Amino acid sequence: MVMEGQTIRVRAAEAGIYEVVFDNTTDAVNTLSQQAMKELADAVSILQSAADLKGVLFSSNKPTFIVGADITEFGQMFTHDEDTIVDNITQLQGILNAIEDLQCPTVTAINGLALGGGFELALSTDYRVMADSAKVGLPEVKLGIYPGWGGTVRLPRLIGIDNANEWICAGGEKRADAALKDGAVDAVVAEASVREAGLALLKECIAGKFDYVARRTEKQSAVKLNTIEQMMAFETAKGVIGAKAGKHYPAPMMAIKTLQKAANMEREAALLVEAKGFAKLAKSEVTRALVGLFLKDQYVKKVSKRYESQGTPVKHAAVLGAGIMGGGVAYQSASKGTPILMKDIREDALQLGLDEANKLLGGQLKRGRIDAAKMAKTLNSITPTLSYGDFGRVDLVVEAVVENVNVKKSVLAEVEEHLGEDAVLTSNTSTISINELAKAVKRPENFCGMHFFNPVHRMPLVEVIRGEKTSEAAIARTVSYAKAMGKTPIVVNDCPGFLVNRILFPYFAGFSQLLKDGADFRQVDKVMEGFGWPMGPAYLLDVVGLDTAYHADEVMAQGFPDRMGHTGTSAIDKMYELGRFGQKNDKGFYEYKLDRKGKQQKVVDESVLQLLGDAVGEASPFTEEEIIARMMIPLCIETARCLEEGIVASPAEADMGLIYGIGFPPFRGGALHYLDSMGLDAFCEMAKPYEALGPLYQPTERMKAMAAAGETYFDAARS
Repeated sequence: MVMEGQTIRVRAAEAGIYEVVFDNTTDAVNTLSQQAMKELADAVSILQSAADLKGVLFSSNKPTFIVGADITEFGQMFTHDEDTIVDNITQLQGILNAIEDLQCPTVTAINGLALGGGFELALSTDYRVMADSAKVGLPEVKLGIYPGWGGTVRLPRLIGIDNANEWICAGGEKRADAALKDGAVDAVVAEASVREAGLALLKECIAGKFDYVARRTEKQSAVKLNTIEQMMAFETAKGVIGAKAGKHYPAPMMAIKTLQKAANMEREAALLVEAKGFAKLAKSEVTRALVGLFLKDQYVKKVSKRYESQGTPVKHAAVLGAGIMGGGVAYQSASKGTPILMKDIREDALQLGLDEANKLLGGQLKRGRIDAAKMAKTLNSITPTLSYGDFGRVDLVVEAVVENVNVKKSVLAEVEEHLGEDAVLTSNTSTISINELAKAVKRPENFCGMHFFNPVHRMPLVEVIRGEKTSEAAIARTVSYAKAMGKTPIVVNDCPGFLVNRILFPYFAGFSQLLKDGADFRQVDKVMEGFGWPMGPAYLLDVVGLDTAYHADEVMAQGFPDRMGHTGTSAIDKMYELGRFGQKNDKGFYEYKLDRKGKQQKVVDESVLQLLGDAVGEASPFTEEEIIARMMIPLCIETARCLEEGIVASPAEADMGLIYGIGFPPFRGGALHYLDSMGLDAFCEMAKPYEALGPLYQPTERMKAMAAAGETYFDAARS
């Protein structure tokens, strides 16, 4: 062994051929941490001094190649000023430059994921051999930055400007066939043969069959397009990518400008342009929020993994109620490999559930995500039934009947009689108390909530709700099932609305009060969409369903009468009275008509303001700042309350619940990150003019104390 470190070792593969093996001894995956980069620099130094050096192979002893930089180190790195960050990035770039400048051919054997800095390292070698099962990519824009270790310089010179724009600005992962087609890798082989194929290619280079020097020179020179061709490529991309990224996410546009500025430069000058742009992005609030989200997501995954390790896997599940929701649950379970019974009391309801699963699978088939065999297998894993005959063998049941406490209690008591003693029974309820529903069952320790969000196949969050008598074993199995379904479970304690809806309905209450005071719902939607929400509150209510919102609002008002109760008729009440339920019957705050693709299109209905009657006040002007304050203050305060009351265990889980559950703007990092960014003292000052509106607008005593002490919900490195 030539060198053996904590993350890298160097060995002589054959006479004159050395192999740099990435094998992190402290983690399950390889990352380019500070330790790894130090060891890589040492390894390159050893190679530079090897008298018999003929070629170098870079490989991995993990199932992945390298998943990127160690993002947990970003918080500290990005606290420095821009000049310091540039110096730091330049040093790291220098390590990859040294690889590219080795006096011999170099090849990377990509056996698994090679992302971010891992792929940038591969780009610094002369050739790349990739497993047919591997993926590569530069996902940095998802963290608010762009590739900073030479990715913006080497990739466009290797695969062309158009391809590089798409790879870098979209931040997606590329399968082997796409990477080979674009020219990002040179060969694709079976995973078991990657190392051998890499060695074989290296030997051919040593034998002079491939001109690795010419390949290297191409990566270090200016882009081979004339001025007009470059202008067309970059200006066209700016229009497309700018429209997709939007004003809140600057990284994709900054990446294009960096590529364009550096296109006519040779390597060293181009890398400096890259480093300066990277540093500017690293200091932005958006990057701080998005890096924080990544770390919070990792934390949530660790928490659910701990539960999962304590739970028994669900081998066979069941869902009660075969409507759109039940069909969605059945589809999600079966498509991820867990067979499921789907029970209802009516044949036509069962058919509706099967139709929903069939429609979703058909869409997957049409897009090439699955083949006919996979579709058939998934459908065969859903067993429709009108009886409880096979329920004795299921490990977990999801009750998904109508959102009515008495109906749910009746169904839960009925199904429990047919289950094995250790089977877990869950209720997919959005607001009804789990403790209340538990009164209907004989084994409350085996009962908990499992709140899916609609549409089930798209929404990543599942709230797992712990009741007073719920056992940890029941929680663990439910979390395990949610993860097996491809969902992100967050465990919360019972209260009306649980976490997400408890926070969402104060936001809706703020909206209703704004309309009472004369705001135009269309202006409110426009302002909140400009703030970053995927849809404004009126549009969101139409999507949720005004009937669903009406009943949930009643539950919330009963549960928290001091701040969620209201007198008079609200806009939600009025819409419900009018039978305008939103998208489900094509009329709510807006009308919905099918476009040419058969999708519902929102259309302004000029009659709505008149129809709302006394639910809205006399038209009155509001500034954008007033609308944002009146919408966001109740949401933020309720989030803080949920944390203070132990409904949610951590700030990270609270923020991720809002991101995954209701589409809180990711670039703002979640409600508690938003409070930290603003400063609790500034937030409390913002709330003061609105405190007369009631408790929804009055910060908690704990928030005021934190504001006075200058405390935050996240420390600087993790927020």
